[in-house]
Amino acid sequence: MRKIALAAAVSAAALALAACSEKTEDAAEATAESMANDAEANADAAGETMEAAGDAVAETAEDAADKVEETADAMAKEAE
Repeated sequence: MRKIALAAAVSAAALALAACSEKTEDAAEATAESMANDAEANADAAGETMEAAGDAVAETAEDAADKVEETADAMAKEAE
């Protein structure tokens, strides 16, 4: 009788452990998905920021080139 009770207790403990493991696995999967979504969102935001910075640099370079050209034209007129 004791062996049957012991076997039942061990079986119940094994089932409880298996259930906890499944819940832990589900939680880990949800955490991994959340991390992947966060990483994707951060990568998108970084890409947009870099693109905006590149546009700003290009605009500043164009403005500087225009000013250099204006200065060169003014100096050429003065030299005449």
